[in-house]
Amino acid sequence: MSTAELLKGAAELFPDEVVTQAHVRHIELPGGVGTFALITLDNGLDHTKPTTFGPQSLANIDAAITQVEAEAAEGGIVGVGVTGKPFVFAVGADLKGVELLKRHEDALAVGKGGHDVFKRLAALAVPTFAYYNGAAMGGGVEIGLHCSYRTVSAALPAFSLPEVFLGLVPGWGGCTLLPNLIGADRAVTVIIENSLNQNKQLKGAQVYELGIADALFEGADFLEQSLLWTASVLGGELVVERPEIDRGAAWDQAVERGRFVADSKVHGAAPAAYRALDIIAAAKDGDLQAGYDAEDTALADLIMGGELRSGIYAFNLVQRRAKRPAGAPDKSLARPVTKVGVVGAGLMASQLALLFLRRLEVPVVLTDIDQERIDKGVGYVHAEIDKLLGKGRINQDKANRYKGLVTGVLDKADGFSDADFVIEAVFEEMGVKQKVFAEVEAVAPAHAIFATNTSSLSVSEMASKLKNPERVVGFHFFNPVAILPLLEIVRGERTDDASLATAFGVAKKLKKSAVLVKDAPAFVVNRILTRFMGEIQSVIDEGTPVAVAERAVEPLGLPMSPLVLLELVGPAIGLHVSETLNRSFPDRFTVSQNLAAVVKAGKRGFYVHDSGKPELDPEVVALLKQGDTVLTEEQTRARVLDAVAQEIGLMLDEGVVAEAQDIDLCLLTGAGWPFHLGGITPYLDREGVSERVNGKPFLEPGVASVPA
Repeated sequence: MSTAELLKGAAELFPDEVVTQAHVRHIELPGGVGTFALITLDNGLDHTKPTTFGPQSLANIDAAITQVEAEAAEGGIVGVGVTGKPFVFAVGADLKGVELLKRHEDALAVGKGGHDVFKRLAALAVPTFAYYNGAAMGGGVEIGLHCSYRTVSAALPAFSLPEVFLGLVPGWGGCTLLPNLIGADRAVTVIIENSLNQNKQLKGAQVYELGIADALFEGADFLEQSLLWTASVLGGELVVERPEIDRGAAWDQAVERGRFVADSKVHGAAPAAYRALDIIAAAKDGDLQAGYDAEDTALADLIMGGELRSGIYAFNLVQRRAKRPAGAPDKSLARPVTKVGVVGAGLMASQLALLFLRRLEVPVVLTDIDQERIDKGVGYVHAEIDKLLGKGRINQDKANRYKGLVTGVLDKADGFSDADFVIEAVFEEMGVKQKVFAEVEAVAPAHAIFATNTSSLSVSEMASKLKNPERVVGFHFFNPVAILPLLEIVRGERTDDASLATAFGVAKKLKKSAVLVKDAPAFVVNRILTRFMGEIQSVIDEGTPVAVAERAVEPLGLPMSPLVLLELVGPAIGLHVSETLNRSFPDRFTVSQNLAAVVKAGKRGFYVHDSGKPELDPEVVALLKQGDTVLTEEQTRARVLDAVAQEIGLMLDEGVVAEAQDIDLCLLTGAGWPFHLGGITPYLDREGVSERVNGKPFLEPGVASVPA
């Protein structure tokens, strides 16, 4: 089958493809070097929209290559370049189409089609050049790897091979060509380590430093400078030299390092990283075609697997659903926020003050019970501003302006009388929070929104004693505030639409992924994690060794083990939330007496880290009182997953969120749940847990799974 026939057949499977055109124009290079053919990739959308490659797009690129191939054979051109529309090079395969594929042979055709087109660039009779002028990911990176030379813009904001992050492998040459270009160790960093580190992106300068690009030019005149550089290369004035690749033990060591990274991140639970590493390992001998064939097979296998479907599902949740929160009121109802008040000046409150200051750039005033605490909170914000200045993230003028905008007051009347939005971050006790809001209501303007950062208490009860409870809303952030994107926005029983719309408007300006949540105990993330952790703790309390309980959930590929997570959250907070939920749902949420003993002893967790790795603290071991019921890893895992599936089913029945998709979005953005799981519900569906516990899957067939 020819490339054209292959792509024509595949095109029928991508009915909604946004087609990328490949325009060829001819340029006379300076210095009399000759005529140069430049292929520009452009999907016709505005400059911020990504350019993707589906079958029709690949066919258009193939046709452009056919044109320049003929010109090169006739001696009409001296070289060929590939670039993108302004600000965007290309971001690779059309994932909307990939997730519709139902047959292995169709998936294989997509992989082979991309290879067949891109290989033609490498086979041209003249040198080829890729000009990475903007965002380049996946297949966008790979089309450039097939070229003889590459330049990159210093303004390029994002460059990556994110396939492993989504549950794929770089399947159009990435796994084979990149290690042969920059060495196995650097390739492992880009393909495995960066992908599994929450899809870390490279900047233009880093692309050049890694050796992926041969030259780095400023963004303002990037294409002009790239063409001048090209003329120097083609004219013989400039010779591009690349270091020799170490194909000895260093290559094998790099692959082993990659396996260690994969094990530490996904614990063998997702195959993509390991398939990519197998191809990198085999690429050591430089047999490119064998590498391409292996990429085709791996790509097809993974496209038909659950992890990719979950990865695409997760990607769509974060990129689309998070930007259009389900149930959010009309944004036209939102009120402007020109000043923010923060009640509390501890670490959490200070982090919030810094976030509001940086994103909203309005006056922020902190208050607390004494001047010493206030000064410490303002001092924290000032110190963080100085760190940003030192790293070059802001200039001196902005640093001065930020410092001038943040103040602290002891008397709320002095600071909150003109505040539009007041958030409290004080001790997690209902009486304390009700007292704080009563004091704020007495001095704040009538239109001000009152937000609570409570992690588990009832927003409705908190507002119940106010004259205007309709302006109270839950605004639950996750630690670390600057990093985790999730913001659970909680609607109390009497919260009005204007207050809610204002809260969503503020969340958007804070660049947070907001999810509307019903006022239910512990909301979403803490409720699920507490049920999850509660089952682990119960199993330990009943007699299962700690190590067995921890290993039991490794197949989920979670970012950290349950007890390490407990250490991060803080045992006291974990105990408090479990007690809160126990009062609401005593039949499902237990309070671990062993955890209570750990908290009473003032221990920071179950582990000590003196040796550089977590080891059970002997003092904690001495505190543990266990029964004689010992479960296996499989029994423990089944019990934990059954409990989580039950809790999610109950939460959906209660209307805590609109759909299962919101549960997954919360876990992805608030708890770092792996993309290859798609959150949690696709995994529970795939493993048959949802059906076993609730009698039905959480998601419709074809959502995070292969279409029927």
